Amino acid sequence: MRRFFRAVFFLAVIGAALGWWLTAPNPIAASALAAHDPDMENGELVFWAAGCASCHAGPDAEGEERLVLSGGRAFPSDFGTFYAPNISADPDHGIGGWSEADFVSAVMRGVSPEGQHYYPAFPYGTYGRAGMGDIRDLWAFMQTLPADATPSRDHDVGFPFSIRRALGGWKMLFASSDWVMAGEALSPELMRGRYLVESLGHCGECHTPRNALGGLQLDAWLTGAPTPSGQGRIPNITPAELTWSASDIANYLRDGFTPEFDSAGGEMAEVIQNMAHLPDADRAAIAAYLRALPGG
Repeated sequence: MRRFFRAVFFLAVIGAALGWWLTAPNPIAASALAAHDPDMENGELVFWAAGCASCHAGPDAEGEERLVLSGGRAFPSDFGTFYAPNISADPDHGIGGWSEADFVSAVMRGVSPEGQHYYPAFPYGTYGRAGMGDIRDLWAFMQTLPADATPSRDHDVGFPFSIRRALGGWKMLFASSDWVMAGEALSPELMRGRYLVESLGHCGECHTPRNALGGLQLDAWLTGAPTPSGQGRIPNITPAELTWSASDIANYLRDGFTPEFDSAGGEMAEVIQNMAHLPDADRAAIAAYLRALPGG
């Protein structure tokens, strides 16, 4: 019997060690970043396409204040309430003390400079599909934005979701660099639309339902989801329900007016503010992508 318990104990130790190894954070080393001449104009475009201000600007910020990334906005969920951190250039309360590799690891791998997993309320699972050059341009652009000394607020997340190491298992299950709209024979416009929707714009993070562990249900891509607050529903934006023409969609992303002369409200109004900074060709590419989804 003692041999049996010793064997069980030995297997448990091996299993725990294997699990600890498999769930280890995987940051990007500074040595992996080749020489890069940042494109500041592209960095600003990435900033707006990725919606950085929508999450990290102070609550109720408007106009130029949206460039002050002091954080503090609350994001309720089934796992607790997450608070957007300060990602301004402040060296003490923001990310002013980070290296470029720290930033790229955070955005594309969900790993903090201290080597901890970030919660996927930060959509690194989607940003991981981005081109590294775009994220490096974003880093360069963000260095030009104002610093703010507002301390970040701790997340309100209870046990067992407070065990950050377990997020390594979540990443193994749900963080993927594969495209949802597969195929290499897509037109250049569809390729650009796919990149903006499935990566930088992270549209699926809101418009796709999630499973019990918070992973996106990719077989129901962009078919709508409950709002995190439980009040109402985020709409289906596939052709099954969004019957607008491509030009209607592109115009909506520019000015927020629907074909019925209604206007965007709630969180979508902030998305429109971001999308209005993109060139017409990018909004047209997003519209083309949405029209090409199944359901039409």
